[in-house]
Amino acid sequence: MSKIYEALQKAESERNSAGAERVSRRSDYDEASARSSAAAVAEYQTPVAPLAQPEIYREPMAEQKAPVQASSSLDLSRVPRHPWTPTYSQLPALLERGPAVEQFRSLRSRIHELRDISPLKSIMISSGLPQEGKSFVATNLAISLARHKNSKVLLIDGDMRRYTLHQLLGCQPHPGLADYLAGKAEIVEVMQRAEDAPASDKVKAAILPNLTFIAGGNGGDKAADLSGNPRFGELIRIAAPHFDWIIVDSSPVLPVSDGVNLARACDGVILVARSGMTKYPVAQKAQSELKASNVLGFVLNAVEKPPQVGGYYGYDADLG
Repeated sequence: MSKIYEALQKAESERNSAGAERVSRRSDYDEASARSSAAAVAEYQTPVAPLAQPEIYREPMAEQKAPVQASSSLDLSRVPRHPWTPTYSQLPALLERGPAVEQFRSLRSRIHELRDISPLKSIMISSGLPQEGKSFVATNLAISLARHKNSKVLLIDGDMRRYTLHQLLGCQPHPGLADYLAGKAEIVEVMQRAEDAPASDKVKAAILPNLTFIAGGNGGDKAADLSGNPRFGELIRIAAPHFDWIIVDSSPVLPVSDGVNLARACDGVILVARSGMTKYPVAQKAQSELKASNVLGFVLNAVEKPPQVGGYYGYDADLG
């Protein structure tokens, strides 16, 4: 009996020892597991340095350069002077008084009124067909403007096919606009002025010093290409600050395209029609050809019986 009791005690003691060992091993396992979990949490919470961004190749930006602008300086003291012998019979604006003088004075006043409405300095004079008097009107208008308050006027013969303004002014035809547009001459080289007139010639002394002229030159068959050259617009832009008015005589707009090309660089266009000669469809078509430009109006030339202003008022009006 005693041996059985001893055997039971021994078995219970062995069971207790085995349980304690299991508890110890579990404790060791739990502690190790806790340490492993803590390390994992710590490792998760530690900030990781971001990956370096790959370098992307970018084309270097082109250097921004200011647009090259042509010089706007113009030394008018370098303009050559030549003897001029104007044709007085074709230049009534040179006279002191008379109906024709008053008509150009009226045209001048109209132009000043238009300038009060919108900017206006460069004006092209043209017509639908030849022989309608555009060159006559252009030259006399320029002279009339030069007489008014000592205005500085640049007159340009833009009809490089049949240039005739030099004949009216009695001056040299070369070099001229065609030479400038072809790149053969500079602006001051194609400009010209009249020599100082004697004090006894009051008309010349008062008017011609205010007038600068560019002849047509000889454009010939290349006139159409030359008229479309951007150098003409450059000429107007450079000359504009130095003059009160720029008057351009051009070729008729129906036979050739020269006048249409030149008109794009001018502030306005005046068309000339000849009384008893110009047909209404011709005038209408001429205006249509210049639809892209600012047509200011028509001048009716060669009217047989112009208004007698002096007769109405009892005296001949003086041109101020």
